Amino acid sequence: MRRSTAAPDGQDVLKNAYVALRRAKALGIGQSLTFSPDIGQAARERTTLLRDLRQAFERRELSIVYQPQIDLSTGKIIGAEALLRWKHPSGEFIPPDRFIPIAEQSGLIVAMGRWLLPEALRTLKRFQQAGFEHLRMAVNVSSIQLRQPSFLDFVNETLAETGTSPNFLELEITESAAILGAGLVEQYLHELKKRGVGIAIDDFGTGFSSLSYLDRLPADRIKIDRAFVNALDNGDPGARGARIAEMVVPLGRKLGMKVLAEGIETEAQARRLGELGCDDGQGFLYARPMPIEELKLWLAGRAST
Repeated sequence: MRRSTAAPDGQDVLKNAYVALRRAKALGIGQSLTFSPDIGQAARERTTLLRDLRQAFERRELSIVYQPQIDLSTGKIIGAEALLRWKHPSGEFIPPDRFIPIAEQSGLIVAMGRWLLPEALRTLKRFQQAGFEHLRMAVNVSSIQLRQPSFLDFVNETLAETGTSPNFLELEITESAAILGAGLVEQYLHELKKRGVGIAIDDFGTGFSSLSYLDRLPADRIKIDRAFVNALDNGDPGARGARIAEMVVPLGRKLGMKVLAEGIETEAQARRLGELGCDDGQGFLYARPMPIEELKLWLAGRAST
């Protein structure tokens, strides 16, 4: 009688153990994990997605969209955030929270960042030459990029190559990335600050940073995560997310930083953030992330009003 299933051989066991080990490491220090078919399936899907992502990047199939950032008190545009987008050959748009972690784990994020920053600054230069002289460009930087020995040289060379003043570039890092990098990241951030490059702490409130460490960072801006912004008009003023948003604004001011809220979708959220003293914001209430040609039309429309 033929068996319907076969016990894994030694090589398969080692592969499965390695998959479980990598997954446990990704969960953090001191974690353990037992291999299961679901974990194996997820690993195969990540491998396939990474292969497709490498091919998409090599074929220049990734794109950049730009989401305007607004001064909440005046309604004027102050800049834009450059965001990566990926449309899979299947026609599906792969969300950044799926492909960016894979790019970081594989190291592909370094090459992607070396393409993104110059492209974003060339776009900024075009808009400044078109009359929007005071716009700044915000670009996300992962901890993997920050740890590259050549990162500072790369930023300096890109600024020189694109003719961009450092004052119009803002690099966004997550608070967890800042903490994990510890001394090295802090050193790099101070060097960038000396050059005049702006530093923003992204997704603030979602990491595990200490206030004493944040106080040492040469950051110019804190970005309130969209999850906390969404809680501001859910009908419960005492909701945890709402309380965090209400605490972050005065905290940012105490630390000498401006505060920008992400994911603003309603007038109620914008009004509450304004009452709290939040400086800037971005979100669907103002504009969705858009390709450069759409951003041109959007800017032209704002300029004519």
